[in-house]
Formats: sequence, structure tokens, C-alpha cells
Amino acid sequence: MSNSNPTRVLITGGAGFLGLHVARKFAEQGVEHILLIDIAPFARHEYPEQCQFIQGDVRDTELLDALARREPIDAVVHGAAALPLWDPAEIYDINIRGTLNVLSTCERHEIPRMVFISSTAVYGVPDHHPINEDDPLVGVGAYGESKIEAEHICQTFRNFDLCVPIIRPKTFIGIERLGVFQILYDWIESGKKIPVIGDGTNRYQLLEVEDLADAIWLAVTGPEDKTNDNFNIGATDFDTVNDDISAVCEYAGTGARPMATPAGAVKLALRSFERTGLSPLYEWVYGTADKDSYVDVSRAREKLGWTPQYSNADALIRSYRWYVENKDTIQQGTGVTHRIAWDQGILRVFKAVL
Repeated sequence: MSNSNPTRVLITGGAGFLGLHVARKFAEQGVEHILLIDIAPFARHEYPEQCQFIQGDVRDTELLDALARREPIDAVVHGAAALPLWDPAEIYDINIRGTLNVLSTCERHEIPRMVFISSTAVYGVPDHHPINEDDPLVGVGAYGESKIEAEHICQTFRNFDLCVPIIRPKTFIGIERLGVFQILYDWIESGKKIPVIGDGTNRYQLLEVEDLADAIWLAVTGPEDKTNDNFNIGATDFDTVNDDISAVCEYAGTGARPMATPAGAVKLALRSFERTGLSPLYEWVYGTADKDSYVDVSRAREKLGWTPQYSNADALIRSYRWYVENKDTIQQGTGVTHRIAWDQGILRVFKAVL
């Protein structure tokens, strides 16, 4: 596909936080038909009018074939994935077999481009920063390992003349992002001390979801000789954890503020709470929270022409403001998606005493 705009796009994982924002971005860009597939239910009123909804599983090859036969599809954005809190067997099955199925469908039906949404989790816990796309891939846990294997499958399909841009985003936030960030926003609104793992002087890069949607759009519409590559995506304006959290606290005006904690002891406690089901925080959230974590995005800037618009602080404040304005209508959940509020478990006890 050339760099002309597509008219019909399929988004897998369309009911999720990213799927919603990608659908909105593509509608703004004039895409006439946006197909969305997900095993989760859709909040249809939140989507643009040109969206069509399919309740289904990317592991269902017959369904994928039927969608591809209905009308020609110009491109696929493959965002469907099982998150780290899912059962490991499901993570491997959805993230690896699901990716293989989508790529095979593209190859069979001559869909020329599939953008794969990977993760910077593929880098594990690196010993240097910033991380670039050519650094070693070292999976941590089922989620990281499954994303690496899915990337290897994408690389194979590039040999079949399929254009497969791979997007590796940092943790992305924005309006309607809940999950672990809802816990942070709840504590800030309540004027609590915010426990920071370690002393908070490390730099931890985030990403505004609208900036990520921009990168995905450019990966779908850019020329193949530029886009058929791997791309880190993250904010370019970010400070220390203390600084970024303090910016949200100052905006909130509730008296909340970050509080340093002994990293080793806190991680040990959180690991115990996780294993006993008392905490919604999984190790990928807290295991590297006291370390530097940021990637080099120069390849995306040079080859995609991508420029992020939001800093860490901007993204956090936008997301916090949306939370405060909508908290009374937010769905409560079990902690397996980013669009519901997680049960804080034992963290609620600590909130009461801080």
C-alpha cells in the first residue's frame, strides 16, 4: 500500500482503551469504514458512527476469513492481547496464536499491511538507557515472552511481502485510562501521601494515548520503505517520578504529595500480596518502578515523521482530570483491562493510614 489514506480498516482489540482511541483517530482522518473486533463488549455510544462492531476472538480463523471476504480491507491494526494479569496459558495463546491468525488472514486475503502493537516489555529490565530498537529482547514473564514470540512471527511475514510495522509503546495513559492509574488518581484526589517505590529520582517515561494513535496512523499510511520497521514510541518530555507525580498533585490541589519508600522492602511486600491475591499490582508494575525506564524514539521521528505533543505531566493531568469528572460512572472490575477501576485490595488499608 502506498501512503494514501485507507478507506476500510480492521482494528483487533477494538473494545479496549487503545482500540477506542485508534478508532477515533482514524475517523478524524476520514476512514470511512472501521471494523472493530473484540471478545469484550463494546460501549458503542463512545465510538464514531462509521464503526462496525464484531464480537469475536482473533483465535477464530473462520471469523477472520469471513471478515476479510466481506469487503477488501486496506490495513489491520492488531492490538488484541491478553494483559499480564491474565492466566499465563491464555496470554501465550491469545498473544501468539492470535497474532499468527491475523497475519495469516492478511496473507491469504492480500491485505497489504498489518500494524502490530507490541510493548517495551520486550526489553525486559535493561542495563542502560535510552533503549533503542536494536537492543536485545529479553522477555519477563508470560506477557513479555509472548510479545517477543509474536514479533518473531511478524518478522517472518515480512518475508511474504507483507508490510508489518511493529510499534513498541511505553506505558500509555490518557482520558478513559483506568486500571492501576485509577488507584493513583483516587489517592491524589483523597489528598494522601503517594508511596513512590524508592526515592523517586529515577526517570520513567510514559506516553499519551493520542500520541500513540498518531504514530499508529502514520504506520498505517506511510510509505512501505519507511514504515516496515520496529518503532519505540514514548514521550520526549519527562522528568523524575517525583516531579511528574508532583505536577499532578499540584494540579489537584488536594495536599497529596509523593513519599519515598525503601524499594526492596516494598517490592517484597507487594510480591507477597500479589501471590496471595491481596493486591492488584503485578510485578511488571512495581518491579521496575524504582529504575530508569525510557526509550529512544528517534527512529519513529525520522522514519514516520512522528512528533509527540504531550509530556508525562500533561498526560497524567489530562487523565486525572477526566477521572475526577467521570468517577461516579466508572465501571468497577477485577483488574484485567485498562478501562475499568481495579479493586485496590489491601492497598485500601494503606491508603487509610497515610
